[in-house]
Amino acid sequence: MILVTRLNGAVFALNPDLIERADCTPDTVITLVDGTKYVIAESVPEFVDSVRHYRASLIAQASRIEGEPAGSAPSQIADEQDAVVLPLHRKER
Repeated sequence: MILVTRLNGAVFALNPDLIERADCTPDTVITLVDGTKYVIAESVPEFVDSVRHYRASLIAQASRIEGEPAGSAPSQIADEQDAVVLPLHRKER
């Protein structure tokens, strides 16, 4: 999830996987795949950077988890948020 700011100053979390597009009209309008629209205070470039940073952190975290020995404690994301990613057990084939 990424944090974005409504025009009234309220902050909320948005799932970037549900974003269809971001428009500048001149306010930034985020449209989700289900048609829901949010007007946010961040500019389109700031918003795109947030999404890019979020996705890069997921890839970096997955790389760190793959390199950990089995049974070790999960790593924490070095980010503004103190989120913990827990590895899922893979099914035996």
